[in-house]
Amino acid sequence: MSLKQYLLDDSKTGIIAEFKRQSPSKGIINGDADVVAVTKAYTEYGASGLSVLTDTSFFGGSTEDLVKARVNNIPILRKEFIIDEYQIVEAKAMGADVILLIAACLTPAEVKQLSTFAQKLQLEVLLELHDEEELAHVCDETVLVGINNRNLKTFVVDIERSLAMARRIPAGKVKIAESGISSAENIRLFKDHGFRGFLIGENFMKEANPGLAFEQFVKTIY
Repeated sequence: MSLKQYLLDDSKTGIIAEFKRQSPSKGIINGDADVVAVTKAYTEYGASGLSVLTDTSFFGGSTEDLVKARVNNIPILRKEFIIDEYQIVEAKAMGADVILLIAACLTPAEVKQLSTFAQKLQLEVLLELHDEEELAHVCDETVLVGINNRNLKTFVVDIERSLAMARRIPAGKVKIAESGISSAENIRLFKDHGFRGFLIGENFMKEANPGLAFEQFVKTIY
């Protein structure tokens, strides 16, 4: 399934809804959430894609979470610190449609190599950027380009910096805003600057019922 196609479909929300139990900056967010129940609600109420954390050490995720989420007929991103081809093969095997490559963890050459390998397995690639210097990581194979609004060192969210960066992303790329999105106003602002995707997790996962929180949020953006 193509996340690119889902994000370019104007009839969908553009939201990539994330299942995340914890994070390095916030600690445990929702340790008891059921991955099947949450991702089914995300799908039912209009998510354009799902993001599932498989990293255990920092995010409390697992391969099993993504496998369980595969009951949904919607593109799934494997959210993981991917640094080698074996992890991409794993992603394909567990049912992911998209892999995440984080520019801060890789050289531009490594991004191109891993993206090319992913394409051979018919997987899409989301390249995540955090600052202007990482724009050099964007290549022909990285069609989905995300900008993380949160500073990796300070954890401070700076949407204006992301909007400035977005103007320097090459034409033809699908721009995705990540982190710190908590309102319909945020989404409208990003849309006005050419963004098609919005990766949101904590805003929903911090609630007792993440699926209900997602449903209510979607109602505010229409």
